[in-house]
Amino acid sequence: MPAAPPPPSPLAAHWTLDPAVTFLNHGSYGACPIPVLAAQSELRARLERQPVQFFHRDYQGLLDAARQRLAAFLNADPAGLAFVPNATTGVNTVLASLPLAPGDELLTTDHVYGACRNALARAAARAGARLVVARVPFPLSGPDAVVDAVLGAVGPQTRLALIDHVTSPTALVLPVERLVPLLAERGVDTLVDGAHAPGQRPLDLAALGAAYYTGNAHKWLCAPKGAGFLHVRADRRADLRPLVTSHGATAPATRASRFHLEMDWTGTADPTPFLAIPAALDFLGGLLDGGWPALYHANRALALDARNLLCEALALRPPAPDAMLGAMASLPLPADAGAPDGPLPNDPLQDRLLAEHAIEVPVTRWPSGRQRVLRVSAQAYNSRAQMEALAAAVAGLLRA
Repeated sequence: MPAAPPPPSPLAAHWTLDPAVTFLNHGSYGACPIPVLAAQSELRARLERQPVQFFHRDYQGLLDAARQRLAAFLNADPAGLAFVPNATTGVNTVLASLPLAPGDELLTTDHVYGACRNALARAAARAGARLVVARVPFPLSGPDAVVDAVLGAVGPQTRLALIDHVTSPTALVLPVERLVPLLAERGVDTLVDGAHAPGQRPLDLAALGAAYYTGNAHKWLCAPKGAGFLHVRADRRADLRPLVTSHGATAPATRASRFHLEMDWTGTADPTPFLAIPAALDFLGGLLDGGWPALYHANRALALDARNLLCEALALRPPAPDAMLGAMASLPLPADAGAPDGPLPNDPLQDRLLAEHAIEVPVTRWPSGRQRVLRVSAQAYNSRAQMEALAAAVAGLLRA
């Protein structure tokens, strides 16, 4: 029976997380606060009271208002911003619209999110193209290692580079602000997978200038599940088509652009996750004195604290400089020599942390089947006491 869990932050009262579990895995699926869930429930009730009124007369205005709020938060052009259920859908949408030919190359890194690597591989196979994976070291000395690895893998046939803004397995903030213009100089468009970035760090998509940027709102923005976005630069919008063709393909472009006519309606679905994004922005932005900058700082400080506590407990060196971390931190753990060199559904260490210590934290096998990486997330509901409990529990289990 696990001991009583360490106390979370007092702000945990705004979430419905199980108090019996120390939840240090916000990065995987996020967690939606009570006020945001309430706002979504009100939107759903409005939809179901009069579905025709909602979809035929109210929906577009509500969607446009949510888009304007999100665009302002991202400093993005609302004309190029479309809602998608998640960043993986955004990646697949871009790849499906990309005119690839045999011999073309798609480029990414070995820190890429697994689902997106699968999408790249499928797109390459369909067109007779090739997927090139740049090897980025981990641990690493700094962002130059990322830039050198990516640019060193660019060739004359490289058509698109998919770069994670914040990597999923290693929690690194990659230098996309440097990579986007350097790749453009070589004639390569960049698709930035920002699944973890919105709400974890300040964004300025206008200044970034990437051809494509996709992100999640259900993670660090704490919107409901099913809320994501895709931003497309003006010169790439005409060729971007949704994964599902619907009425917008032939609708007269009188009230909206062709891009929005097609992307805004791909069939009947629950749009309330998108429409609740303004409520999430308002709630998190008002959670701390100092607004969003204060929240960015507090979460990052706690993630750095967690990493340092783990390093001290495990006698490890930080695997990356502080400047490459946001609100998550990953540590390579000692290899599990007894494990099969292949994928595991759940790492035994992750399962034991939950069963014996009631700590929910991901331990993944990366980059090989025997190498383990632990990733800890820091959100407003977490506390230093929880991070101390994690460090003690991991150290004890590894010693055992």
